[in-house]
Amino acid sequence: MDQITLRVPVVVKSKVTQALKDKIIRNTDQALSDIDREAQNLEFQAKRMMTEQAKIDAQGLISLRAQVEEQKQRLAAAKAKAQSDREAAEALEIGSEIRQGTLDQAVTVKIGDDLGKLMGMEILLEDDKIVAFRQ
Repeated sequence: MDQITLRVPVVVKSKVTQALKDKIIRNTDQALSDIDREAQNLEFQAKRMMTEQAKIDAQGLISLRAQVEEQKQRLAAAKAKAQSDREAAEALEIGSEIRQGTLDQAVTVKIGDDLGKLMGMEILLEDDKIVAFRQ
């Protein structure tokens, strides 16, 4: 065998435009709104369940409170991350580049090929359109 096909990661970056910055901020605002809605729902459900559990079993109430607190902590952490992401989005400079993710590319390599060159592939986007391939 003198060749093999590999799946090689390709980094996808985006050039920051005002439209991209606005989109990221909108997405983080939506995430914050969803988290707030989930927290309100949790509070409402927790009160109802604790009232019901208190009638049944005091030991179960302690366990239920612990579960509710764990959920509140999870939501608080998610909210803090979303707020941090929003602040980072607001600080983005127009024209800079940000990493959007990674894709896989199928590449056939032969003996003697430089694998290092294949591993450094990038795609640059501007407003969701490919503007450059980099190695």
